[in-house]
Amino acid sequence: MKLSNMLMTTLREVPAEAELPSHQLMLRAGLMRKMASGIYNYMPFGIRTLKKIENIIREEMDNAGAQEFLASAVIPAELWRESGRWDVFGPEMFRLSDRNNREFCLGPTHEEVFTDIARSTIKSYKQLPVNLYQIQTKYRDERRPRFGVMRSREFVMKDAYSFDMNEEGLDISYNKMYEAYVNVFQRCGMTCSAVEADSGAMGGSGSAEFMVKSEFGEDEVVFCNSCNYAANMEKAPSTSEKAEEEEFKSLEEVETPNVKTIEQLIGFFKTSSKKFAKTLIFNADGKSVAVVIRGDREANEVKIVNAIGGAVNFEMADEDMVKKVTNAEVGFAGPINIKADFVFIDEEVASMYNFIIGANKTGYHYTNVNYGRDFSGQVGDFRKVTAEDTCPKCGEKITIARGIEVGHIFKLGTKYSASMGATFTDEDGSNKPLIMGCYGIGVNRTMAAIIEQNHDENGIIWPMSVAPYHVVVVPISDKKQEQMEAAENLYNELKSLGIEVLLDDRKERPGVKFKDADLIGIPIRVTVGKGISEGLVEYKLRRNQNKEEVLLSQVISKIQEEFKA
Repeated sequence: MKLSNMLMTTLREVPAEAELPSHQLMLRAGLMRKMASGIYNYMPFGIRTLKKIENIIREEMDNAGAQEFLASAVIPAELWRESGRWDVFGPEMFRLSDRNNREFCLGPTHEEVFTDIARSTIKSYKQLPVNLYQIQTKYRDERRPRFGVMRSREFVMKDAYSFDMNEEGLDISYNKMYEAYVNVFQRCGMTCSAVEADSGAMGGSGSAEFMVKSEFGEDEVVFCNSCNYAANMEKAPSTSEKAEEEEFKSLEEVETPNVKTIEQLIGFFKTSSKKFAKTLIFNADGKSVAVVIRGDREANEVKIVNAIGGAVNFEMADEDMVKKVTNAEVGFAGPINIKADFVFIDEEVASMYNFIIGANKTGYHYTNVNYGRDFSGQVGDFRKVTAEDTCPKCGEKITIARGIEVGHIFKLGTKYSASMGATFTDEDGSNKPLIMGCYGIGVNRTMAAIIEQNHDENGIIWPMSVAPYHVVVVPISDKKQEQMEAAENLYNELKSLGIEVLLDDRKERPGVKFKDADLIGIPIRVTVGKGISEGLVEYKLRRNQNKEEVLLSQVISKIQEEFKA
């Protein structure tokens, strides 16, 4: 393609709205343009890379035995009501009604649709296993779209659904998808880790996320420094610090006027944060949830929501709810005689001795408190892991890093098939629910994650496999006939060999052309300048700073070598 014919607008300044490097560069390089908050149009360079990622995914899914399918993005509400998710999914779902007042949604995900297809077409064990996939646009009304396509309201996703006779079959399907995902991300030029994850609104018995490390990632990921363990912070189990054993002391109420925060209490009692247990009150769909964790810990909201069996809306309780369950002002909550609908005690607190809590009485705290003697509640792991925790597999040191989720695979089991009546006839003639798996890749999020891992101060550095074009030929002067002829001949020869090539024939200064080539991230640049009179051109790879002069007659073979690397 000749750049003089392309719809291309690059930006020199960083857009004020863009925080992540990928968001900045996708706008600056002209890959996409914003239409509304969280909604983008893809421009010619952007759509080429997006389609290349799609094709890599498609090839790996086909190689794994999955069959491509395309479902409607408009889904009848009754399918979601069958699975019980119409109300559970929450305000992120775009809902609409047709002229006959029949309710629909714009699909945020497609478990229900694929389950409906399976129950109408799969009748016998002889048809199993089956794996169907699609690459399609999804819609979620994000409360706060941000970071470009990392958190948008419209996004392209590959979602696949496997159907098996039993758990053993599901394990095989799951492992095939796992390997396919590893191949996809390797072919896209990414460094990606598979981590244990929470299944969230999708449900099911087990799942793994494919995470790209990035300081700008939305997720925190726990990595072991010694073994291959990795888990999303939402899923990672904590390893409790064992408190030193003490003889139980007598419970004592202490007046603490205007002393509410852990920092204030540390000063008041002249002890460490490890001697306090704080009681946090949450509102889960109108029900009160009290969670007791050590004073220096953070609550893990995902673990709490899972413990109560799920919640559409989960947030810190307001002042009125706190007063209702504690009979005290905010800052004095404690587990003794608390009137919450759920009371959860972190296992670390359950093993502490003679600690300090709020007394559920304004201006007072209890000292010498002990779990079991003074209060009760459901004990479990309800806190966030910290860097001081150890690996749950090998007991060695862990690290916590930020990451971007690009793929997620789930073992759904019978969560949807049982509720929607998707069954098959087994060998013995009995009717059984299909065993399901679900496998998703965010296509445009993958595109952004590639940029996060492959960029410098000058722009994008595309891996060859997903670059919008492989080579850009840059004549220094459009007024020099010898340069223009040589550049055009090279351009035509590369095209004839099936190499995706740009000819920058614009009437622009060489510096502008070079900056645009680096910004857009074309892997190979061939510059045709005054050396052409001696049969020489300049050859440069985007991924490094070295330039070299090569014979024009040899440049094509040099380019072809890059495809073998």
